[in-house]
Amino acid sequence: MTTLRPDLSIIAENIRAGSRVLDVGCGDGALMAALRDQKQVDARGLEIESANVSAAVARGLAVVQGDADTDLADYPDKGFDYAILSQTLQTTRRPDLVLDQLLRIGGQAFVSFPNFAQWKIRFAHLINGRMPVTKQLPHRWYDTPNIHHVTIRDFKSFVAERDYAIKGEWYLSGEKERSVRGANLLAEHAVFLLERG
Repeated sequence: MTTLRPDLSIIAENIRAGSRVLDVGCGDGALMAALRDQKQVDARGLEIESANVSAAVARGLAVVQGDADTDLADYPDKGFDYAILSQTLQTTRRPDLVLDQLLRIGGQAFVSFPNFAQWKIRFAHLINGRMPVTKQLPHRWYDTPNIHHVTIRDFKSFVAERDYAIKGEWYLSGEKERSVRGANLLAEHAVFLLERG
């Protein structure tokens, strides 16, 4: 695969060639372009930022401007093999409803997010008593797009309550994958592959 952000590389490696994919919050379309070019995936995208939509369309990608919180209802049931929500869950107003929509639209859903329980974030709270600003979370408390701070344990508990099935889980520290053991404390990012139970 072309050079992608680490969570996107994991997602790309685990998508079947020739699949139909909806990438929600697709950014500039880097993942979609890689999937199209290297796995002959029929990829569509939904993106809220107009500059990103323009960049994706300039790559020859089928991307429309829209909001995950309101526009997923327009997509048909099981219209895609996979729905992807990468580094976007924590920015949605109702992540629970967005995840329900993802699993209605796609047979499976990839979800990646920053882990707000990672030790550096905990340490920043403990020592400084302030919201942390890190490489993974570069925004200050007042200008952050992150409105729902989710941890790996929170997410797994939510998945169990919803009776979703976890078909795959990966954890990242920087650009390296790490083991499941101690992930809630040590991992900076998480990637999950879900389907309805």
